[in-house]
Amino acid sequence: MTAIDSASEVQAAESVKTPALLGPWALMWRQFRRHKIAYFSLFIVGFIYFVALFGEFLSPADHLKTNTRAPFAPPQGIHFFAPAEDGESRFILHARGLKMEIDREAMRRHFVEDPEKVIPLGFFVKGYEYKLLWLIPTNRHFFGPKNPRDTVYFLGADRLGRDILSRIIMGTRISMSIGLVGVAVSLIVGVSLGGISGYYGGWIDNAIQRLIEFLRSIPTIPLWMGLAAAIPLDWPPLRTYFVVTLIVSMIGWTTLAREVRGKFLSLRHEDFVTAARLDGLSDWEVIRKHLVPSFASHIIASLTLAVPLMILAETSLSFLGIGLQPPIVSWGTLLKEAQNIRTIIEAPWLLIAPGTVIVTAVLALNFLGDGLRDAADPYAN
Repeated sequence: MTAIDSASEVQAAESVKTPALLGPWALMWRQFRRHKIAYFSLFIVGFIYFVALFGEFLSPADHLKTNTRAPFAPPQGIHFFAPAEDGESRFILHARGLKMEIDREAMRRHFVEDPEKVIPLGFFVKGYEYKLLWLIPTNRHFFGPKNPRDTVYFLGADRLGRDILSRIIMGTRISMSIGLVGVAVSLIVGVSLGGISGYYGGWIDNAIQRLIEFLRSIPTIPLWMGLAAAIPLDWPPLRTYFVVTLIVSMIGWTTLAREVRGKFLSLRHEDFVTAARLDGLSDWEVIRKHLVPSFASHIIASLTLAVPLMILAETSLSFLGIGLQPPIVSWGTLLKEAQNIRTIIEAPWLLIAPGTVIVTAVLALNFLGDGLRDAADPYAN
């Protein structure tokens, strides 16, 4: 064998990364990328949180601005060609205005498109003023009418003439952040109590497990209703938001605590735990440095699956009128606008628009959690 052949074989061997040479996080990432639906859902979830972060920039109108002349205005489409003065069509990105007509037979008003009124649209247009990322004052918006005095309802308007698209975008920030804050609370409480229960056992384990069983035995809806009813009506919206988040997290931590307890029970007598104790590490250091990192990937997967449950819980509470209340805008408060049949018949977009967003977000988070759960055990396949 020549030196050239030997060098090529060494180079080929180094270029091939076998599973044995990869670390646990690299193996998890490689396994996750094989889950096509979960990998695609990762980008959808990332886009949703991007919308939540840059809500004001992406909103074409002020989500709190009312318009008494446009209650239940229907969605307006985007058009590309408009008639010119010479009778020929010219390319212009625009929306057609709305005019109100009275239905004499049904004795109610409705809106129809006015082809003579052209509302030019554009990118990076001027609109209402806000602070980008809560720091930079600006009035630029990603897409909307070129004239700041015009309003286009891309997804329709509600009973007060407020833009549904802008309200959905701003509601994304509340609904998705409640999922993250609720999961953070569940992570801290669940890992702490579950770890203590599984590591020490004995009467501590019995006491914590009886507490978990008591909380899980209480029907969630009556519990939430009772806790939400205790919130004073004169509280500021921010304080109400955090209290509702804590209410949603009341039950979420119990599942994670039991999973952590079971894992600690199986690992506390392993050799690496015994070696850590003999090395002089305290119980807290053994838990923090050795036990929790040994199944951190499983915790991440469990928390990802818990986020959609938190979002659905907040949506249900707000829809029932015991969660967040106006002027706070969330997906649940938007669905509350479509609680009666008459509203759904006259303005179906009040149900379809936020409902579609909620279903998309929950499905994407569930698929992402499934992919992380499968990737948490990269040696399974």
